[in-house]
Amino acid sequence: MLLFFIFVSKLIIFFFKRNHFPKKTLTAFVAGLVLFFGLFISIQYFFTFRTIDKKLIQKGPESVSSPSGKYTANAYYEPYGGAGPSSGVNVWVEISNNENHTIKTIYYAAAKSQFSMEWLDEVKLSIVNHESKYTNSNRSIELNVDKEIYHENGLACKSLLMKDEYVTCYQHESTSYN
Repeated sequence: MLLFFIFVSKLIIFFFKRNHFPKKTLTAFVAGLVLFFGLFISIQYFFTFRTIDKKLIQKGPESVSSPSGKYTANAYYEPYGGAGPSSGVNVWVEISNNENHTIKTIYYAAAKSQFSMEWLDEVKLSIVNHESKYTNSNRSIELNVDKEIYHENGLACKSLLMKDEYVTCYQHESTSYN
């Protein structure tokens, strides 16, 4: 924004005084625009769960095995924002395939006070994540761990890199992407 204002002011001066054209400012402005849109596009369309900051992670007590033991669901917590009212915790769920030794993240959202996981059958995992005081805080969902994922704000759903990792992607407000 600062480069934009500098560029516009120099452009106005150029038109009124017929001074030399601000080529360096124009170059810096265009480079800033390219960088800004490059970062925006990168964040929006090239997201993977590998970008989750795992420096401060805490393994949650929630770890449940599927009925046959083929899968294990593990919950992890990531504190963010420091101390105070703007701080919070994100939760994500990884599924370990115990037969082929692979790990896949299927769920990512802000953690609420009531969180639990339960296998409904061999591939269907129920994740309860809500705050009973607030009606719009429910992030609970049932996922087929082979075909479905959930990302609260939908970054995984828009990602071009993750399209092959799911059949259906859900985000908050029950919006889904196929």
